[in-house]
Amino acid sequence: MYDYLLSAFTTLFVIVDPIGLAPIFMAVTIGLTAAERRTVAWRSCLTATLILLGFAVGGAALLKFLGISIAAFRIAGGLLMFVIAFEMVFERRQERKVSTAERQVEDIHSMAVFPLAIPLISGPGAISATVVIASQAPNWLGQLAMLAIILVNMAITYGFFLAAEAIDRALGNTGRVVITRLFGVLLAAVAVQIVADGARELIAG
Repeated sequence: MYDYLLSAFTTLFVIVDPIGLAPIFMAVTIGLTAAERRTVAWRSCLTATLILLGFAVGGAALLKFLGISIAAFRIAGGLLMFVIAFEMVFERRQERKVSTAERQVEDIHSMAVFPLAIPLISGPGAISATVVIASQAPNWLGQLAMLAIILVNMAITYGFFLAAEAIDRALGNTGRVVITRLFGVLLAAVAVQIVADGARELIAG
C-alpha cells in the first residue's frame, strides 16, 4: 500500500509539474493585479481538480463502455507519459507550454480554464496517469487515498502559483532546467514500468 501511494503521488506530481508551471502561470497572468492572479490560480486548480477526480472515479467505467481494456490504456498512458518525459529531458515541453499559454483569452475566468486548467495542469498525461493509477489501487482504501493524492497535488500546484514570482526568481534559468530534466528522467522510468505492466497483463489475458 505504501509503495502504491508513493508511486501515485510521485507520478502525478512529476506529470503536473507545478514547479515548471509556476513561470508559465506568471507569463499567462502578466498585467493582472495580485487579487486577479489569486482568482485565476484558484479557478484553474479547482477546475483541474474536478477533471482529475472525475477521471479517477469514472475513468475505468468509461473505458469499459468504450471497449478499451485497462491493460491497453496502461500501455497508451505509459507511452504518452514517456513522450512527456522525453520533452522534459530535452527541454521541449516548456517551449510547448509557453506556446499554448500565449494563446490565452483576455477574460480571467476563461483564462483559468484555458490554457491553465486544460491542457497545462490536467492535460492528457495527467488524465492518463490518473486513470491508470486509480485502476491499480489495491482496495477501496487505496482508491480513496488516490483521491486525496489528487487533492494534495492540486493544493501544491495552487501554492506554487501563489508563490510563482518568488520561485521563478529563486530558481533562475539553470535551476528550472535541472529540476525539469530530473523530473523527466524519473517520469520516464515510471512510464516504462507502466508499459511493462500493461504488456504483461495483455499477454496473460
